[in-house]
Amino acid sequence: MKISTPRRVAALTLGFVLAVATAANSQPSAPFYQGKLITIIEGRSPGGTGDMRVRAVLPFLKKYIPGQPNVVTEFMSGGGGRKATNHIFRNAKADGLTLGNVGAGLVANAILGQTGVQYDLDKLIYLGSPNSASQYVFLSRKEAGLSSLDKLRATPGVRIGAQSVGHDIYINGRLFAYLIGLKDPKFVTGYSGPEVDLALMRGEVDARSNIADTIITRTPEWIEKGLIDLHAILEIPKGEKHPRFAQLPELESFAKSDKERKLLGMFRSFRMMGSPYILPPGTPKDRVQILQEAMRKTFRDAEFHKEFKKLTGDDPTPLMPEAHEKAVRDLPRDPEIAGLFKKLAGGEPLPAR
Repeated sequence: MKISTPRRVAALTLGFVLAVATAANSQPSAPFYQGKLITIIEGRSPGGTGDMRVRAVLPFLKKYIPGQPNVVTEFMSGGGGRKATNHIFRNAKADGLTLGNVGAGLVANAILGQTGVQYDLDKLIYLGSPNSASQYVFLSRKEAGLSSLDKLRATPGVRIGAQSVGHDIYINGRLFAYLIGLKDPKFVTGYSGPEVDLALMRGEVDARSNIADTIITRTPEWIEKGLIDLHAILEIPKGEKHPRFAQLPELESFAKSDKERKLLGMFRSFRMMGSPYILPPGTPKDRVQILQEAMRKTFRDAEFHKEFKKLTGDDPTPLMPEAHEKAVRDLPRDPEIAGLFKKLAGGEPLPAR
């Protein structure tokens, strides 16, 4: 049957439109992150070990996200990570363009029900952590004259420097002081990590705790010139010795009861969470998957391992996204131990043993 001219024109037009649509659909769409800017909110001040860990990740995250977006950081210190985590949970747009990175205080503050926590630990989205295992050393400046554990215990009012109440290093210092048995120690806060080092050498504080590899990398002269006295070490996980500090007594050796051993076990579980990368609840699933896969590839990259070692002095001990989510679900939440831990993580005087 012969088609009339108007019908033929309509049919040809429809065919042309369909052909154009098909051709357009066959073209690959640009990755979502192409031309975008990702901001990582760091729950700390710049320059410390936590910041160095993020700097090691940045170029590899850009490399492994399809579209290679620019990645920048923004610092939001306060409350041992509470301020930054609250921002991610309550205020950050859930579009996959704003991430958070905080220390293990994120976990401890939530489990312990600390004042100011406005986030739900179980609703945050986890992207993993470049570090999980660690060792912490408690030390004092040589000029303070605290050269032995006996002198350390006998001296009242030892001033211990840290960043802020609830910060990982602050809690560490409190644990050392509590279990070693210091007499009425004073905790001096308000520093960044490197500023605590300066305060120690200036005599503003007498002691501090710090990551073993940070001491070796950031202040090697302390050991080389004998500027400090070393007192004890906390191994995470327990039994993982540090080659430079293997002679130090492990903190658990000072525990006097099963309750105190459980206290250390709770802290080890918190600290094994590392420095979590987090997203706000409601972030689209496809963007979560893109970022999680980029983290997996980053943590497996041999060049990342070299960069991490160069910047932090430590080897990375990655916690992959799925392992991170499981670790949150499996966290110890014993009310009695959490109550004791809360007193240690807060700003009040240390509880009696």
